[in-house]
Amino acid sequence: MSWKLNTLSTILCIASTLAAPSPTATTAPAPSFTYNATHFLLNGSPTQIIGGQMDPQRIPAPYWRDRLRKARALGLNTIFTYTFWNLLEPAPGQWDREEGKGIATFFAIAQEEHLHVVLRPGPYVCGERDWGGFPAWLATVSDMVVRSNNAPFLSAADSYLKNLAADLRGLHVQDGGPILMIQVENEYGSYGQDHAYTLAVKSLVQDAFGGDKTLYTNDGSEQWTLEGGAVPGVLAEVDGDARAGFAALREYVTDPSMKGPLLDGEYYTTTFDSWGYNRSVPNTQAFVDDVEYVLGNESASVSLYMVHGGTNFGWGNGALWQGKTRAFTTSYDYGSPIDEAGRTTPLYHALREVIAKYVPEGSIPAVSPDVPLAEVPAFELRPEVGLFETLDPGAAVEAREPLSMEQLGQDYGFVLYTYVHADNASSPGSMSGLLSPGDRARDRVVVYVDDVFIGVVDSTYAHPQNVSVTLAPGAKLSLLVENLGRVDYFSRGTQLPNHVVDPHKGIRGAVRVGNATLHRWSQTPVPLSSLPDLQRGGVRRAGRNETRPVFYVGSFATPDGPGAAGWDTYLAIEGGVKGNVWVNGVHLGRYWGVGPQQSLYLPGTVLRRGDGAGAGAGEKDRVNEVVVLELEPGHVRGGLRGVGVGERVWEVRADVDCPECVR
Repeated sequence: MSWKLNTLSTILCIASTLAAPSPTATTAPAPSFTYNATHFLLNGSPTQIIGGQMDPQRIPAPYWRDRLRKARALGLNTIFTYTFWNLLEPAPGQWDREEGKGIATFFAIAQEEHLHVVLRPGPYVCGERDWGGFPAWLATVSDMVVRSNNAPFLSAADSYLKNLAADLRGLHVQDGGPILMIQVENEYGSYGQDHAYTLAVKSLVQDAFGGDKTLYTNDGSEQWTLEGGAVPGVLAEVDGDARAGFAALREYVTDPSMKGPLLDGEYYTTTFDSWGYNRSVPNTQAFVDDVEYVLGNESASVSLYMVHGGTNFGWGNGALWQGKTRAFTTSYDYGSPIDEAGRTTPLYHALREVIAKYVPEGSIPAVSPDVPLAEVPAFELRPEVGLFETLDPGAAVEAREPLSMEQLGQDYGFVLYTYVHADNASSPGSMSGLLSPGDRARDRVVVYVDDVFIGVVDSTYAHPQNVSVTLAPGAKLSLLVENLGRVDYFSRGTQLPNHVVDPHKGIRGAVRVGNATLHRWSQTPVPLSSLPDLQRGGVRRAGRNETRPVFYVGSFATPDGPGAAGWDTYLAIEGGVKGNVWVNGVHLGRYWGVGPQQSLYLPGTVLRRGDGAGAGAGEKDRVNEVVVLELEPGHVRGGLRGVGVGERVWEVRADVDCPECVR
């Protein structure tokens, strides 16, 4: 799921933007972006980048212009943008041209709104995305070692970059477009120090985009991060605290080919949110002071990370490993100046005031008004059908040992593992003991014996809950394993075992009950890349006492409003424990009662507006179908309800599966 989050099927036209510029006088100099020892130079004149990060693949396409216009009204002149390889090439060799052209359209709109662009294509981007933006299929390529001077990885990265460059052709400043410069890799010094690799990525970027492009690297402010990530012939820049970062650049970057003007390429406005952790509160005055320091006291530039965070729709979020899985929320609000729903915040107005001191008077346009969010009255969600009843028995794969998600040809979602205990010489009689689901839980294992919920083994805890099972002869053990997001950031300052670095999901290694190893598994992929047919005949309807996952369904009418932008809301699933939400077939993402996120951003572009049937369109043309997959219906008390709220709640709550557990 990405920027294609709307019910409008019309593809935005970019032909006029990408057309060759009109001929000019032969004496006119070609556009250029370069730098000297102290300043960036746009068309030969010193310029200061006042930028902010905004990723189109986290924002519904119809809202791109609004978000970019608000960024310009903040006083920014440049947008920094990641591109996510996994969305552009979801399968080996299968490039999504629509996705690529969408990014090109975003850049074209940025230029129309008088914004330049800095491209950050990776191939690794971090960004709190699943595996740092890498496609999951990389894990299945023989001899693959990502982020290394490894032939299979460099070959795949070369194809990715060349395809992306083809989609962005004509959009560089030399061609009259908005792209000023391109980042090589991303914070590589925090990960490694393989200079053969970083030089190879530099060459791949130059081969794909052209050798005349201005390149830069972006690393932390420690000596080891800068020395590990800086690349000869590429401008070295820094992120984080500007004062420390600029001092580090002066002290540790000594190669003249890496030196130039100062840029804080990621000045963090706040930070990401993780399931089960309290939300960070921005220190507005500290941010104002820091931005004023950069703009007023240095020949330096800055990019706010994030100026607008957007949403990790669908399965888009990544995770950290901190002795446990720290999974990022569906929301990527990030405490940004422009919030998840596109509204300006107190931080926005405080930063706008300070930026206005350092740009020509009257050069910042007026701020477009925020559209109030809609309120949707509570509506019932009724149990429809069990998840397991929708699975195709023919999709099950039999194997002696459990297979990982990737071995099953699957990227995201769940895998259902089933074992039937046989009474034989190798496993006589009944067995009991603690369940060990492979080398570690990857990432959340819901356990059933004979279709009855037993408990959860959850890797978001450093010490996951102990789940004991007893298997009589003929008993069925079922493990529903959820991928909560692949780890996207590793620091080489931390020694990590291979089973943590390994990106595979599902089950890896032997499953044991007590000291006994279980063999002969049936595994069924549950990718939920689209919703199953919940109405097909012969499917047993879900009962009220079901403890296995259940699809709930409900509906609500699109509220009255001035247009799609006035119909945004935050959808809360009251009574829900953990699961996923779809509206009109669009996967909004995950909910989880542990918080802090207690509602999902629902863009008005997803809703049915009742304008497709001409005059007199009936109410049915404004009815929106909601599907909720509740993973633990046995813990639901009083049923499920959906409700759309105009102001969201951020709150950490007790985990019903382990109330005494502490993250």
